[in-house]
Amino acid sequence: LTNSSYRFYWIDFKFHHCNLDTLVIKTVNNIKYIYQRGSHPEQQQRVPFKSFYNQVHHVHIVNADTVLLPFPPGKSKEAEIKRINKELANIRSKFKGDKALDGYSKKKYVCKLLFIFLLGHDIDFGHMEAVNLLSSNKYTEKQIGYLFISVLVNSNSELIRLINNAIKNDLSSRNPTFMCLALHCIANVGSREMAEAFASEIPRILVAGDTMDSVKQSAALCLLRLYKTSPDLVLMGEWTSRVVHLLNDQHMGVVTAAISLITCLSQKNPDEFKTCVSLAVSRLSRIVSSASTDLQDYTYYFVPAPWLSCKLLRLLQCYPPPEDGAVKGRLVECLETILNKAQEPPKSKKVQHSNAKNAILFEAISLIIHYDSEPNLLVRACNQLGQFLQHRETNLRYLALESMCTLASSEFSHEAVKTHIETVINALKTERDVSVRQRAADLLYAMCDRSNAKQIVAEMLSYLETADYSIREEMVLKVAILAEKYAVDYSWYVDTILNLIRIAGDYVSEEVWYRVIQIVINRDDVQGYAAKTVFEALQAPACHENMVKVGGYILGEFGNLIAGDPRSSPLVQFNLLHSKFHLCSVPTRALLLSAYIKFINLFPETKATIQEVLRCDSQIRNSDVELQQRAVEYLKLSSIASTDVLATVLEEMPPFPERESSILAKLKKKKGPGAVSVTELEDSKREGGELNGGGDRGPDTAAMASTPSPSADLLGIRSAAPVGAAPASAGSLLVDVFSEAGPIAPSAAVNDDGFLRFVCKNNGVLFENQLLQIGIKSEYRQNLGRMYLFYGNKTSVQFASFTTTVSCPGELQSHILSMHLCTKPVEPLVEGGAQIQQVLNIECLTDFSDAPLLNIKFRYGGALQNLTLKLPVTINKFFQPTEMTSSDFFQRWKQLSQPQQEAQKIFKANHSMDTEVLKAKLLGLGTALLDNVDPNPENYVCAGVIQTKGQQVGCLLRLEPNAQAQVQKTEISHGHKYSDPLL
Repeated sequence: LTNSSYRFYWIDFKFHHCNLDTLVIKTVNNIKYIYQRGSHPEQQQRVPFKSFYNQVHHVHIVNADTVLLPFPPGKSKEAEIKRINKELANIRSKFKGDKALDGYSKKKYVCKLLFIFLLGHDIDFGHMEAVNLLSSNKYTEKQIGYLFISVLVNSNSELIRLINNAIKNDLSSRNPTFMCLALHCIANVGSREMAEAFASEIPRILVAGDTMDSVKQSAALCLLRLYKTSPDLVLMGEWTSRVVHLLNDQHMGVVTAAISLITCLSQKNPDEFKTCVSLAVSRLSRIVSSASTDLQDYTYYFVPAPWLSCKLLRLLQCYPPPEDGAVKGRLVECLETILNKAQEPPKSKKVQHSNAKNAILFEAISLIIHYDSEPNLLVRACNQLGQFLQHRETNLRYLALESMCTLASSEFSHEAVKTHIETVINALKTERDVSVRQRAADLLYAMCDRSNAKQIVAEMLSYLETADYSIREEMVLKVAILAEKYAVDYSWYVDTILNLIRIAGDYVSEEVWYRVIQIVINRDDVQGYAAKTVFEALQAPACHENMVKVGGYILGEFGNLIAGDPRSSPLVQFNLLHSKFHLCSVPTRALLLSAYIKFINLFPETKATIQEVLRCDSQIRNSDVELQQRAVEYLKLSSIASTDVLATVLEEMPPFPERESSILAKLKKKKGPGAVSVTELEDSKREGGELNGGGDRGPDTAAMASTPSPSADLLGIRSAAPVGAAPASAGSLLVDVFSEAGPIAPSAAVNDDGFLRFVCKNNGVLFENQLLQIGIKSEYRQNLGRMYLFYGNKTSVQFASFTTTVSCPGELQSHILSMHLCTKPVEPLVEGGAQIQQVLNIECLTDFSDAPLLNIKFRYGGALQNLTLKLPVTINKFFQPTEMTSSDFFQRWKQLSQPQQEAQKIFKANHSMDTEVLKAKLLGLGTALLDNVDPNPENYVCAGVIQTKGQQVGCLLRLEPNAQAQVQKTEISHGHKYSDPLL
């Protein structure tokens, strides 16, 4: 060190075939502090290592031939870049010089290039020198060459053939050290090219009798890596039985590596590897029954081979219980032994001992739950987990609650789980960790039945008042499900849901209040009680908007049941509802207007008062088209319609068909414990009409359309990526409208894989890869549109220099106007796991066929990512549905007979011709689906008007399915001078 006030330290490393360069670099970089001498030798001051890091000249390693820090970092970023550029120029001159470099010099300079790359600088030379190092017979030189290739060489590099030849030479050299280096390189690169070159060679090395144990370990893990990246290229075939028999290998390291490979292969091809069950049970039995001294080299804090034991138990979870009685008996004996050992006093107070012991225990319990066939083991497992519920270690309490959630679903252990209800309720109230509280709520939900439903629902409602915001939405869903599922007295159900809205109204989704209305409409015995209860709830000074929605709907339908009481007379009911009107959003106001017109039918004495409200300027001249239209139409209806006509038009809603609850269907789609995303909620809102009591609509669906919340998590980043069938080409839109969504593809020049999926829908995930997820939520009215774009960072690493640009190719620039950001610009930094939003406003001036392009650029790990997508803005987004009679339709159809006014397509159906699916697709196009128009009832007829700023273009559509031939014919006629290619 240049500063003599610092001590000089000597670090002695003992190593055997390790990456010494990386080892020392990591050691130096991980020194947090160094001690500076004071005025006396005994006085020392701890100072950060970074404060003198720039003063380091070099680190010299005794008995080694590599200089690790080839140059000191600069005192500033500019000085460091200058120093690095100087070093790069020097290395380049050495490589291009006339004098041939020896192996040591090549290794040194290649190592320097690798170090510079790791500092974040681009390296564009030295690759050939690194490849030359692979042919060296010295371990250190070959190692640096492989390290450089693993980090810097791209799978599309021109040198890949030379690299593959060098790897093949090392694999056939029978030198175990060189073979391991080659296998490590294959696994680190893991490209498809590597798999094509070596997938057939590695299994042979793995099962060869003369292969060293260390090479077998590397071969097994290398093959696992290739299988995960390119499963279609790794075909075991004749090697299957020999790979399975590696479970009997004498070397425990080989068994540990092989079982990871076998587990992965078994998950995809269980039948081919089912012989591994008996071998796994046999190996597990030997480990469980052995003493810690028997497996001395693989004993971890008095626990024999804990990692191997966990992997064996996990492998057995890929298969049902063994059919062989002897094997099954031996396995049950193993599981009982593991449960018995959990009761024994610990042999060490070290946390590592308890961690290893509990890891095996929880895997054994998972296997017991998976089999679900041994009542004795299930009850014992439940009792063991019950002891962990009050353990001082938070992780154990979390795992115990999580495992008991699964045990609660077993008929053998459900009653045993219920005995711990008080402990779980106490955990819900007192746990400090929110994740533990969430698992406690999950367990209460799982153990609930008719005997304890009221207690559990009451406790969950009580907790909901102080619950963390991150879990309130799921808690609301669970309370709503339990209240409906176990309600004997439906007045209790109504009380519970209204209490739910009062406590957590912001988290009560539309499914929940739709559902309570459906149940009230379907049950005559609860209608009067519901009207009375909701009337009392609306009298609170502060009333949540969802309560107003429920109150408006129920009083509009059943307010007459409580009108006999002077305290809830018709005029009192109306005044109570109208007092909330000015505080509500547009959709709720629209619902209330519908309730008002129903009041006129139920209570004729309120007609004058309500008409006065409808007649005021704030209603019939409202800036919102929906409110204005409702006010004008309802006022006219109440003025000119007779009492009989009014009663017919505004008659009571018929009962909803009894189907599965939409709330329960929502919760079933959960991807993991506690992970209910807003995306899934939106999906279930659309599906709610197809489930219990939903019909094809929610209460007053027209009034419920609203602008999406800017904070909505459209993407659901924690959820799994959607996978579907491959899409057809962009040229066959009429075909693709009726096909399923295509898979999400990696970045390309212009990525349009997700484009056609949005022809018939406005919301969803447009693009997704390992780094980024892009979601869309859009709405259109006449010739105007608004699109919300949600960008989600799926990694834990920050995106830097994040920019987005929307461009209109070709003639589109003049056809679509004002596609610009109307809110704050995109943040240049997107943190790991974070999500940002953009808003695009769209105005259609005239017809168009090309789609706008969205270009996204950002830096991830120093590498520039560039992505271009087609935005799903198509001409049908500006459709206005139009109702027509049969005569009008065909008269207009005959008038549109010019060739340029028609488009026709006959195509093979890719899926079954489900009537409801076809209707949903056609409605998703934006047209009106006309009933009883076509003479052939099997055909579908639609009509709509394309709204542009300059003109309106009428369009007629006929879909003629042939179910026997699985063929569909689509015809479109429109009143435009030429045929739009997209149509």
